[in-house]
Amino acid sequence: MDEMTQLRELRADAPVPDRAALAPGRQRLTDSLAGGRRTRRLRADWRIASIGAAAAITAAALLTTQIGADGPTHGATAAAPLTLDSPAEVLNRAADELAKQQAAPEPRDDQWIYTRTKIVQREPEGGSAAVGGFLYRSGSAAVGRFSYDPDSWVPYDNSAAAKNGKDSDYRTARQVYRAADELPDDPARLLAKVRSFYPTGHTAESPPEAEAQHSFRAMGLMVETYPIAPDALARIYRALATVPGVKVTDHLVKDAAGRDAIAITRKEDGSHEQREILINPRDYSYAGMRFVAAEDYEMKAPAGMKVPTEKYKAGEVLTSEARIRAAVVDAEGQKS
Repeated sequence: MDEMTQLRELRADAPVPDRAALAPGRQRLTDSLAGGRRTRRLRADWRIASIGAAAAITAAALLTTQIGADGPTHGATAAAPLTLDSPAEVLNRAADELAKQQAAPEPRDDQWIYTRTKIVQREPEGGSAAVGGFLYRSGSAAVGRFSYDPDSWVPYDNSAAAKNGKDSDYRTARQVYRAADELPDDPARLLAKVRSFYPTGHTAESPPEAEAQHSFRAMGLMVETYPIAPDALARIYRALATVPGVKVTDHLVKDAAGRDAIAITRKEDGSHEQREILINPRDYSYAGMRFVAAEDYEMKAPAGMKVPTEKYKAGEVLTSEARIRAAVVDAEGQKS
């Protein structure tokens, strides 16, 4: 099965989902992925799973990672000249800056994590796109883009969702915060710990990922969680720089909100795409995630499906997610 070949189509008249209930089920909208390599237990891939007729994406209830309570501030670049020559240079510089920051107190178990996220996805020609858990249809043959700007509140200690959810890889914000805080300094040991925290598949239909791809995917999952202590994020960045195949785009890119971001990238194994972790160039916090076409390619519909062949150009953004704001709050509905 080729990359992004199937979609489990959502009903257009589906009711508004409960955001807390969405948290443990992120992968339910994205478990039809390439070659069966990643199943529901690999929940974290919010990404296109489409072939002409449909595409799917979820508004995640827990999409984050930011130092401090107020979320990212974009616009200005780092004070010193920013060079994007190598991922090691960029990520180690980011780690040096983060290591200077003082961590805020860990949230209390009764507090909530508020996030605001913008999601933009390429619409397949003559097809449809599911954005934020809802299916939108288009009769036009033109390629368009959909966006969704959700607010989300999830309990910091979301143990009930973790226990009762169908997603076996769901982690609460508290679990990630504490796991990140205990990560070792040694990059190799740190990567092994993170891979264990976010395991890969173990069946004939979903064989384990290669180690480097598993590391990059799992590290992306950890850095998107809010909050993470700055010294923990610093260790994660240093280890991320050692993952084979990791690169940095030699210019700032735009996130889903149109803001400048550093793109730390790795081409997906056996795919035409690359996964990108976006970093705020001002304070080196997590800014978002993208999937981008790594090369020109075409995707034909399976026999019997009367939909156009999808054509993609190298550098085309397929899916982009930007975290606009994140905060620890005392009650659901609060934003600061």
